[in-house]
Amino acid sequence: MTTTTSGASSASGASSASSAPPGLRDFYENPAVPVASGTPRAERQARILAAALTGTTGATVLDIGCGDGTSAATAAPILGGHRIIGVDWSQDALVRARTRLPSVVRGELAGGGLPLRSGCADAVLFSEVIEHLVDPDAALDEIRRVLRPGGHLMLSTPNLAAWYNRALLLAGVQPVFSEVSLRGIHGRPGSQVVGHLRLYTARALREFTAAAGFEVVRLTGAPFHGVPRALRGLDRLACARPALASILLLHARRT
Repeated sequence: MTTTTSGASSASGASSASSAPPGLRDFYENPAVPVASGTPRAERQARILAAALTGTTGATVLDIGCGDGTSAATAAPILGGHRIIGVDWSQDALVRARTRLPSVVRGELAGGGLPLRSGCADAVLFSEVIEHLVDPDAALDEIRRVLRPGGHLMLSTPNLAAWYNRALLLAGVQPVFSEVSLRGIHGRPGSQVVGHLRLYTARALREFTAAAGFEVVRLTGAPFHGVPRALRGLDRLACARPALASILLLHARRT
């Protein structure tokens, strides 16, 4: 089972790592680290957000951790009539994002925060970024700041308690998505390092988001492209129970 999360987070996921060891920042600036989000997941998130924005025209949507802009470009047709702005701290990622998005901003979630005024956004896409962060608390604080009251947060992240991870742990195997090194894979399936620092279960993600000042509207599951073909049907079935799904998709509103 490959463990690339296909999130738009890898090059931008160290958004709160400005004070992290140079090796971590260098890792995320490496062009070989995946930065493009998977199309099916980006479309699924965009549809949920589009439904949430029904009745709103010209909304400002920030794709924080936009990476190379692929995810935002995929979402754009579904979010027609709304303005999508890509945000990332990786200059290399933004060079590529500018070929896909009309508006991009360079900024970090930690330190001095994003170069955006408070309450400027109607919605934030935060696709598989949080698992890469040194300080996810500061990240959600900053997201809450730039969202208007009642603004929407669409967050996705791998599920530590995915159905196959439960079996792997029982067998004494390191769970998929988890990593113990930036230099190689140790103790788990897969071959590609993507820099995951934090992992969440469905319950932990709900509690963490609520504690940061958000009302959780909906938590759903999504399949993972890296599941072996023979098991993909089972992976899709697991989405009916988010606690078992490969990927967690959370829709929340700023209180």
